[in-house]
Order: sequence, then C-alpha cells, then structure tokens
Amino acid sequence: MKPVDSSARQPIDNTHPDVPVREYRPVERFWPYVVLPEQPTEEELAALNPELAEALFGRPALPFSVSIDFPRFDGGDYARALDVARGAAQYIEIGSGPTIRHRARFYPEDVLKLRDLFDLVGRFDATEVLIDDRPVPYARELWLPLMWFLIR
Repeated sequence: MKPVDSSARQPIDNTHPDVPVREYRPVERFWPYVVLPEQPTEEELAALNPELAEALFGRPALPFSVSIDFPRFDGGDYARALDVARGAAQYIEIGSGPTIRHRARFYPEDVLKLRDLFDLVGRFDATEVLIDDRPVPYARELWLPLMWFLIR
C-alpha cells in the first residue's frame, strides 16, 4: 500500500523522473592522464636513495665500501670537498637547496681519496660515515682507522 498525503488523500508518487543518460566516451587524444612507462629509467634508478633501492630491489652485490655523507657548509674547503667527493667511485646529491647532502662512496683501493675527504669534512658533527651504505656504531673511531692501514 502506498503512503497517502493526509491533506489531499491521494497516494504519494516516489518514483524518480526519467532523466536521459548520455553515453560518454572520451576521445583518446584528449585523455587527461599521462602515459608513464611501467619500468623506471636508468636515470631514475641511479637517483634512488640507496636505502630505498635496497628495500625495492634487494641488496646489490657490491664490494665493501665506505661512504662519507656530509651537508653544505661555509668555508673555502667546501669547493675542495666537492671536488674530492665527485672523484669518488660513486657520488650522489640527496635533497636540494640548504638541506642538500653529498654522499661519496669509496672502495678500499681509493683509501687516499677517502682520507682526503674525511680530513676536509670530518670535523663537522653532521658528517656521517657509512659502511656499505649503513650507519654503523663506531664508524669514525674504528672503521676509518682500519681503512687507514691500507695506505701504503
């Protein structure tokens, strides 16, 4: 039984009015989404943070390495530190502007370059020493002196 309007004593019609529905088919050339490749490019993979790359793709089979990670600092040694860091086996910049950090990876055969860079940036507390791209306890106090033994 339909509800009844008490004032008019007629049944209330609750059916929706007929509305014509237009069929929409977007034209492919005007589709608003960018077509992206399914796989990242080599440049994108190289720019990944090492921790993120390890989480995504697993640990790469790299030889033992020591990395120096340092921020921007004031002084004449900054340009020289950048030159030494860019001469490392791998150099990446993380971030931009005032929060930029520079990471240089050195292998045991490049221990002289490692020492030169650490002599320039090691005095800053924000400088990090990473062993195989990981922060390790006593990296400055233990691992770096062990690397200095490789200097002939």
